[in-house]
Amino acid sequence: MSLLRAKSFAAVAVVAAAGGWSVAQTSTSAVGREPRFPQLTMEQLTPAQRPVGEKIMKVSSVGIGGPYNPMIRSPEMAQRMYDLLDYLRWHTSVPTRLNEFAILIQGRLWRSQVEWYAHYPLAIKAGLSEQVAADLKANKRPEGMKPDEAAVYDFCMELSTKQAVSDETFARAKAVLGDQGVVDLTTLTGTYVTVAMLLSMAEESVPPGKEPPFKPGD
Repeated sequence: MSLLRAKSFAAVAVVAAAGGWSVAQTSTSAVGREPRFPQLTMEQLTPAQRPVGEKIMKVSSVGIGGPYNPMIRSPEMAQRMYDLLDYLRWHTSVPTRLNEFAILIQGRLWRSQVEWYAHYPLAIKAGLSEQVAADLKANKRPEGMKPDEAAVYDFCMELSTKQAVSDETFARAKAVLGDQGVVDLTTLTGTYVTVAMLLSMAEESVPPGKEPPFKPGD
């Protein structure tokens, strides 16, 4: 496997941010509660789970933690998600800065600690301004967005909160991204809702010792 692909899939995983997950369960469950999905080890994987687990282990420094911990309970789905995320993160027609911004929008809407923790540094590295990210995190329409960022923000917010996109908003997004880009952006948005749901359902949180991005009431 090439170095580029190894790097790419490390970031495909929502968990591929600075730091990493311990093999210990990182659930937000109260002390003394059993985790909803105890952290699996490679030795515990079934024959159906092992092939995708081995693929993940070859390219991810966090192993089968984070969203992979619940995901691998459905091994065929995990393999298909692996392939889909590989496209959406590294082969999409949407520029990386806008792609990461769209992921942060879902992280904010879902108040997903893991999505924000993982993708905030990737978005900043890709060129999103810290002020735009800070405003988004504060749950307000960011000031100072570039025209293409504003088009993506309005598109994602309308689609996610109104379950529809106005003609004007669609036209702006299409002018920035083209037909393929609009379809790729929509698929990315829906996929990261799925990832946020998996993380929330499984009560996964940020790595031990790290501050959750969203405090109570945020």
